[in-house]
Amino acid sequence: MAGLIPELQAWQQQGQYFSWRNHQIFFGEQGQGPALVLIHGFPSASWDWQYLLPMLSQHYRVIYLDMLGFGFSDKPLQPYLIAHQADVIEALCQHLNVEQMHILAHDYGDTVAQELLARQLNKQHTISCLSCALLNGGLFPESHRPLLVQKLLGSSLGPIFGRFFRQQTLTKNLTRIWGDKQPTPLELLGIWQLLRFNNGERALPYIIRYMEERKQHRERWLFAIAETTIPFVLIDGVDDPISGQSLVNRFKTLIPEKTVCELQGVGHYPQLEAPQQVLTHLLPFLQHAQSYIEQADCNYTTGLDKQKAV
Repeated sequence: MAGLIPELQAWQQQGQYFSWRNHQIFFGEQGQGPALVLIHGFPSASWDWQYLLPMLSQHYRVIYLDMLGFGFSDKPLQPYLIAHQADVIEALCQHLNVEQMHILAHDYGDTVAQELLARQLNKQHTISCLSCALLNGGLFPESHRPLLVQKLLGSSLGPIFGRFFRQQTLTKNLTRIWGDKQPTPLELLGIWQLLRFNNGERALPYIIRYMEERKQHRERWLFAIAETTIPFVLIDGVDDPISGQSLVNRFKTLIPEKTVCELQGVGHYPQLEAPQQVLTHLLPFLQHAQSYIEQADCNYTTGLDKQKAV
């Protein structure tokens, strides 16, 4: 696609591709240390993490990707399953020789993270999840408040509507779901260009079916976050009309023992609207999670040494 803004050109140039089932998947990595995988939402891409990446990469080996159908990755006109996106992430980790990862996810990416946690609970995983931090997303279908445009894309008219999806439509809907800080013209243009890359607007009706999947797999994905024993936190911009206060309230009812951090005045995109607030909660969480893991490893090693001594 010609005419990408310089910021997107630079983002693409610093990344690379790997092949998954004959599809090209865009990814990048920065930093050293424990692996931290960033899983973006719908309908955007890994560029959403641009403001968090500099700080996170000082402490972690940060791995980000554009999932199949998003950003700079291939966008086939075919059914998209959450399980396939989880497969993509597992394949990327194997490609990079990563066996353990922390997860930071948003929106659609939350659902992919839930599937990864479900696999781990059921011992069907290939990559071990060490901790999980989620931003605004439809964790529970009953508390999800989709926009009209999402409903239209998911209807029988979706393929037609997707073909005529315009920049003005995206801009109107994004500004509705942000909080006090509204998106800049550059952010709006970047998200639009990423969506349009490889004619991505035509794939939207195929991807949006994840909303039905959330209903079909509600119990599996609820169980995944309710029963996981790894460190877990939800960081939520409560002014989000899609998955803000309604999500927080439902979360506290269903999973009261898990930690929730509420961001006032912040909408659907905390990582873009209030990156410093996100980091204020996220960095201590990740540090605590890493300490917890290292202590558990130490206790395990000590136990083995005692067994050998006996």
